Amino acid sequence: MPDNTPALVPPDSARDLITRYKARLKSGGESLRAAYEARPLTEPILKGRSQLVDGVLVEIWKRFSLPASAALVAVGGYGREELFPGSDVDLLFLLESPPNDELGERLTQMISLIWDVGLEIGHSVRTVDECIEEAGRDVTVMTNLLEARLIGGNERLFQRFTTSLRSHLNPGQFFKAKCLEQEQRYTRHADTPYSLEPNCKESPGGLRDLQLIGWISRAAGFGTHWRDLARHALITAEEATELRELERFLQHARIRLHHLTGRREDRLLFDHQEKLARKFGFEASENRRASEVFMQEYYRTAKKVTQLNTILLLNFGVELFPNRYPAAININERFQCVRELLDVRDEGVFDRHPSALLECFLILQQRSELKGMTARTLRALWRGRKLINADFRHDPANRALFLRLLQQKRGVVHEMRRMNQYGILSFYLPAWRRIVGQMQHDLFHVYTVDQHILQVLRNVRRLMVAEHAHEYPLMTRLATSFEKPWLIHIAALFHDIAKGRGGDHSKLGMKDARDFCTSHGLDETDTSLVEWLVGQHLSMSNVAQKQDLSDLDVIRRFGDLVKTERRLTALYILTHADIRGTSPKVWNGWKGKLLEDLFFATQRLLRGATPQQALGIPLRQDDARNLLRYYGLRPGTEDSLWAQLDTVYFMRHEAEEIAWHTRMLYYRIESDEPVVKARPSHNGEGLQVMVYMKDQPDLFVRLCGFFARLGFSIADAKIHTTRHGFALDSFVLLDPGQEIHYRDLINLLEHDLTERLQSNTPIDQPATGRLSREVRHFPITPEVNIRPDERGQYYIMSVTAADRPGLLFGVAQTLVNYRINLHTAKIATLGERVEDTFLISGSDLTQDAKVLKIESELLEKLAI
Repeated sequence: MPDNTPALVPPDSARDLITRYKARLKSGGESLRAAYEARPLTEPILKGRSQLVDGVLVEIWKRFSLPASAALVAVGGYGREELFPGSDVDLLFLLESPPNDELGERLTQMISLIWDVGLEIGHSVRTVDECIEEAGRDVTVMTNLLEARLIGGNERLFQRFTTSLRSHLNPGQFFKAKCLEQEQRYTRHADTPYSLEPNCKESPGGLRDLQLIGWISRAAGFGTHWRDLARHALITAEEATELRELERFLQHARIRLHHLTGRREDRLLFDHQEKLARKFGFEASENRRASEVFMQEYYRTAKKVTQLNTILLLNFGVELFPNRYPAAININERFQCVRELLDVRDEGVFDRHPSALLECFLILQQRSELKGMTARTLRALWRGRKLINADFRHDPANRALFLRLLQQKRGVVHEMRRMNQYGILSFYLPAWRRIVGQMQHDLFHVYTVDQHILQVLRNVRRLMVAEHAHEYPLMTRLATSFEKPWLIHIAALFHDIAKGRGGDHSKLGMKDARDFCTSHGLDETDTSLVEWLVGQHLSMSNVAQKQDLSDLDVIRRFGDLVKTERRLTALYILTHADIRGTSPKVWNGWKGKLLEDLFFATQRLLRGATPQQALGIPLRQDDARNLLRYYGLRPGTEDSLWAQLDTVYFMRHEAEEIAWHTRMLYYRIESDEPVVKARPSHNGEGLQVMVYMKDQPDLFVRLCGFFARLGFSIADAKIHTTRHGFALDSFVLLDPGQEIHYRDLINLLEHDLTERLQSNTPIDQPATGRLSREVRHFPITPEVNIRPDERGQYYIMSVTAADRPGLLFGVAQTLVNYRINLHTAKIATLGERVEDTFLISGSDLTQDAKVLKIESELLEKLAI
């Protein structure tokens, strides 16, 4: 503020005002909360907070003596008098003309005071013309202004504003824009309400879906209440009542979340689910937590909201664009095409022809011109789902229809999702009903069981579509050449269907899969494949991530398990899709590479290769030589280094890695100084780091400490000692926050690590990081197991624990203390859970008492 402009509110007076208004808002908020907790009703607290804020703002407005031509307007949720405990207060300062310097200064001081009293506001200062211009450019602004409510100031200006806004509003364009906006919002939330930590406002099936209906209804002139929509025959009276109940449930969830956290928090995080469940009155049962009962109720609510949202948007489209489409076109005696949507010829179709409950989905798959179903078809479908009984399921015609749904070239995932959404899948597959909305209490799945399965099915299908071949070219080639890909669809559908029953879900699911296949007419060969895939769907990932793929015995045992190349290919496709369907965090290129290595090694073995050929050693060496020639190294340059490397080295490293190591080391095989080289990994995920120097007992722990101090996690470690006593260690490092530009760090890492290895400074101690909130709510009991391998030459140490910074460093330090030699480390991180496997040797490992002591010490370090 310029020095010559007097303060509109003297400092002492401003402090008094701030103190008074703060106290008023605080006591008013506490009273509203107490009343709500005594008698939980949504309208009194939401409207009451709006009125509380109104009172304070009107007084501030009057105190600043703004021009009589100006108006203070509530917009957005505040405008419709739905102000949640932690919500922002959206304000419009409406002016007759743009503000001059003096008015601008008044407004600035007023806005500053509003913030000071504790109101978080979103505000704009505009004239009527500016409002109309902004609303025309941005549908979000138009939406906010639609719910405008005058708080104080010039009523005539406000009326001119609302009249002008209405005259410039095109309901059809607004409808289209809001539909696109919803699609984008759904995409941000993975197109599902069923994530394990949904956003009760923004996720599909949340409050925003209901608010969108209200905005379109208001814009189109259909009214502002659910009963208004029923009067316009857009929904039934029963649906209007149901919508109000659904809205209340979601409002209660959001109100209680804001109260629990003391801020605007709309995510149903694990931290809050148990407390919210108690607030709603849900109690734990013998085999389910209270939070599970609550979340299942939330998912039922979200499911119904998305159903009614879909129905209303369809009906809005009919009303807003009545002459856009030609007359109905008959498809058959049961269905017709209306406005590019599948429509029942009459609402009694499903009662007369129950098999049409499946036929309608098949028609959508086969006729690409159909974009979905009409509202009355969806209603009839939902009502008719109970016609799917034991007789329906045993009808050979219905079984053939269901099987055809899984065999189509398009629409498999879309229609399975739609069948799940409208209850058809639950009634056709009784086992499915038990997993709908079922939580998964682990640290890597982010969806309910039913949604995870549909996500896996989606991943399998995506591998079979040419447009997505660039994502995983090898997988697409294998999937598209598989002679009956629909068998993998069935396996995907059943792979987790037995979760939550107790016992091994893979084994329990095998029976469900076999029963389905035999009852649906599959021959024994195909039935056995599906049953085997369901039973073994975790095997390939376990071997790839936890065992030494350079060990021929590992490959041989896996080959004995799969037996045929057909099984191997199908399991590879299912495993790839399954891992990627758990969570975006779980999949990375290194997991993909491990699966690929296991696939090719096993494939070569099944095709009759010798052990060395199966592991690809001659092929790798030839490929590495070709790469060295490409880089200009003469034939024989590699011989002196390779003479120091044993077969194990060539089994554990790819041709490209071997060539890289050779280029960096062939001229300094006897180097007195450490050689440290880093580069971005070939798949763009993380850094590859090579360390070459005279071996020393604590080298691995030094490296772990250095990398942990820089904030890296170690995704892979290959520890090798040459014949002449040099360590040749390779690491794959990842930045957990994915914020690092790896190329920028290469020179720094090479320089600092070389300097560190040359000095005798103490080992770096990694920073102690906080545990993630997921681990706090789903703690993992650490496990350590040390056992000899089958030949008794080495020992295999398995470690399972909750991930945290410095975990690998602690393990490595313990091994050094007991003079244990580390030969390789297999690092597997599944969400917040680590399952690491180490190949080790040492004299202490032959003594049971020492092994027990090592295990105990490791458990102590891993305990939280």
